[in-house]
Amino acid sequence: MSIKRSIVYLLAASFLILLVSLLMTNHVGAAGFNLGMAEGASSAKGVDQVSDLFGEAGTFRTLTNVLLFIIGAVSVIMLIIGGLRYVVSGGDSTAVQGAKNTILYAIVGIIVAILAYAVVSFVIGSFSSAPGVSGGGTAATNV
Repeated sequence: MSIKRSIVYLLAASFLILLVSLLMTNHVGAAGFNLGMAEGASSAKGVDQVSDLFGEAGTFRTLTNVLLFIIGAVSVIMLIIGGLRYVVSGGDSTAVQGAKNTILYAIVGIIVAILAYAVVSFVIGSFSSAPGVSGGGTAATNV
C-alpha cells in the first residue's frame, strides 16, 4: 500500500509543479522574450563593456582597421626591402629571384588583406542593425 501511496504523491507533486510552471509562464512571458540579437546582446552586457560591437564605431570595425593598417605597413616595408634587394643584387640570378619573390609575396599580402577587409566589412554589415548601415542578406522565397 505504501508504494501506491508514494506513486500517487509523486504524480500529485508532478502535476502541481506542472500547473505552477504553466501559470508562471504567462507572467514571465509578459516580460518579453521576443528580442532580436542586438537587444539580447545589450541585455547581457556588463556595465563596463562596450555597447556597440557592429557599425562604424564598433569594436569589430576598429579591430579590423588596426589589423589592416598593420598588414598594409608590413607589406609596404616588404616592398621597399624587395626593391632594395633587387637593386643591390648586382645581377646575381638567385638574389634577383629572391628579390622578385619578396616583391611578389608583398603584393599578394596586400591583395589578401584587402579581400579580407572586404569580407569582414560584408559580414559586419550583415549583422549590423545600426541605422545607415545596410543590413545585407536576402529574403527567403517560396519557389
